[in-house]
Amino acid sequence: MKLGCAPRSKIATTSSGALTLDLALGGGFPKGRIIEIFGPESSGKTTLALHAIAEVQKRGGIACLVDAEHAFDHVYGAGVGINIPELYLCQPESGEMALSAVDQLARSGVVSLVCIDSVAALTPKSEIEGEIGQSQVGAQARLMSMALRRLSTSASQMGCTIIFLNQIRNKIGVLYGNPETTSGGQALKFYSSVRVDVRKKAELKSGDEKTGIHITARIVKNKCAAPYRVAQLDIMFGTGIDVFGSVLDAAESCRVVERRASYYYWENVKIGQGREKTLQWLQENPQEMEKIERATRAAVYDGTSESDSRTEVPEGVDSDEISKEDEAVVANA
Repeated sequence: MKLGCAPRSKIATTSSGALTLDLALGGGFPKGRIIEIFGPESSGKTTLALHAIAEVQKRGGIACLVDAEHAFDHVYGAGVGINIPELYLCQPESGEMALSAVDQLARSGVVSLVCIDSVAALTPKSEIEGEIGQSQVGAQARLMSMALRRLSTSASQMGCTIIFLNQIRNKIGVLYGNPETTSGGQALKFYSSVRVDVRKKAELKSGDEKTGIHITARIVKNKCAAPYRVAQLDIMFGTGIDVFGSVLDAAESCRVVERRASYYYWENVKIGQGREKTLQWLQENPQEMEKIERATRAAVYDGTSESDSRTEVPEGVDSDEISKEDEAVVANA
């Protein structure tokens, strides 16, 4: 097929749940692509994945979590906004089982998003069946390389987004340069269309009580938009991303919302004095917040909002009419 004969279309995206991160990504997580989110422990990797799942569910799509770490917290998932009864959860016994399940889910054609938590926990069968301490050089890297050759095709053909969460390790004997690397070999770095490096920068407190963390998400690779952008966001314990704060920060940076001294203005109307009262106003006026979010996206994308492309169900199909056969396919996968 000649590309000149093919209709041009923008890469569809699904929201990350944080407006600042969506703008840094170029609209959100691209559909039909492989994405890697990596960083140190307690830096917000799982929270970002859970918010992506919640956003897919809000738009009528089916999302699956492959919990290789066997550590999924149902209470926290619900607090983030996930519809727990509608979430498909797989807790595999081996890396081969996990990646086979991901391939089946992607090929089913009815799953919008699959999250794998995490690459480091995808243990090859040879390692499970061997003795603890027995060397299995390169087993996980070979497994990932073989699987990604199939997953990249499955994801692209069916429009399924696959998010891998990954941990970082230190290289031995590195005296100069960055000693950090990620688990699972080099294949995931090549096959990923987007790679996000998340880091905890500060702890949030209310008095003496710690209430959350402030993180930065650096887009170190992006095949779908400009890379090397940085997003700042807050993650609150128990509820996940501070969505209202993310909208306010993005709107202020784009001058959709203006701050004059301690007051915030939206369309030349004062909406609050100080950040806390302005966030409270956003919570009390969800329709106005949606308008601010749309205006911010339009300001960034020159009048075209990326949210128009975030439909998880094909055009003309009611999200409530997903057939029982489709649900059975996902359950069997």
